Amino acid sequence: QRITEMLKSVKSRAEEQFAATQKKGKKALKEKDKARQERAEHVASLRALRLAKEADDKEAAEKAAAKKKKP
Repeated sequence: QRITEMLKSVKSRAEEQFAATQKKGKKALKEKDKARQERAEHVASLRALRLAKEADDKEAAEKAAAKKKKP
């Protein structure tokens, strides 16, 4: 009977450790996904800024070219 109790105790601790490990793994995965999402948003905002600047530069170049053609 004492051996049975010891086995239950060992099994219970192992299950608790496994559950804790699973919880840590899920938390790490959530943090990793959050960091990936934040990085993607940052890259998207930089891309939007770059595209807006390119459009402005193109427009300015077209205006300058049109001004040169008009005497």
